[in-house]
Amino acid sequence: MSETTMLLDIRGLTVRYGTQGGEVRAVEGLDLSLARGETLGFVGETGAGKTTTALAVMRLVPEPAGRICGGEVIFEGEDLLKKSPRDMRSIRGSKISMIFQDPMTSLDPVKTVGEQIAEMIGLHESVSRREALAKAQAMLETVGIRAERSGDYPHQFSGGMKQRVVIAIALACNPALVIADEPTTALDVTIQAQVLDLMRKLKDRYRTSMILITHDLGVVAETCDKAAIMYAGNIVEYADKASLFARPSHPYTQGLFGSVPDIESDAESLNVISGLTPDPTDLPPGCPFHPRCPRAEGACSTQAPPKVEIEEGHFVRCFLHGSGGRAR
Repeated sequence: MSETTMLLDIRGLTVRYGTQGGEVRAVEGLDLSLARGETLGFVGETGAGKTTTALAVMRLVPEPAGRICGGEVIFEGEDLLKKSPRDMRSIRGSKISMIFQDPMTSLDPVKTVGEQIAEMIGLHESVSRREALAKAQAMLETVGIRAERSGDYPHQFSGGMKQRVVIAIALACNPALVIADEPTTALDVTIQAQVLDLMRKLKDRYRTSMILITHDLGVVAETCDKAAIMYAGNIVEYADKASLFARPSHPYTQGLFGSVPDIESDAESLNVISGLTPDPTDLPPGCPFHPRCPRAEGACSTQAPPKVEIEEGHFVRCFLHGSGGRAR
């Protein structure tokens, strides 16, 4: 992929947290790329490191417990890890925005929603307060909320409407990248569909790239162009959506697909992935999935598998594909 089409290129990202129980290896040498205009689904179990990766991109890993130990986060050709705190404050909101999973904690309860959107606009654009408030009202209309409700407070909105306000804040300055961290988790199924449809339409309208963090493969199928499957701090499989759903190749990915109900199947129970996710303070040697893997071999318990390209744009970290692809 050429540098002109590449928006985000993460190379060898490593993030650790210091705790009383030991050092948490939250993200381990992660590689990830995103082209302009793409939507990437970031899938994995709770604790896999998805949100930590997003916080690292935003340079919001909580200090002093958390620290970015290594790697590069190349955004629009520049390494965000080398930016000053002041530079990052100007980038957040204007070029990269984040939508958090719980709108209840994302919004200030003592400010009107219009003021909160206008505050974001005022931070990054040279406009008067009146102009910022007018644009805030226009953004509310864009996400399906009447402009006259800009003077209402968050407690006067339903959960789905609050999430629309959060989306309006995230898109207020037309960022190049939006990171959505399980944005529909706190919403019921009907409202989830509405919010995801709204995000998809606004992404196309504003030509924004998106990283959508989720544990729902159905959301990936409906919304994303590519998908990255994360396990124990690293990406074990990365491919475009069609390739991943047609040919899931890592045993963990296959386990995830096997645990999804199939209305055409006569099976009385779902397949499950045995065991539990490893303790991030004591990750197993070799491939971190090997204690749970039904196809583990001898090398899996002693050596970290390389990233192998099994077909164009489809990467897997697994020894099962070591001889059938090109190691990267």
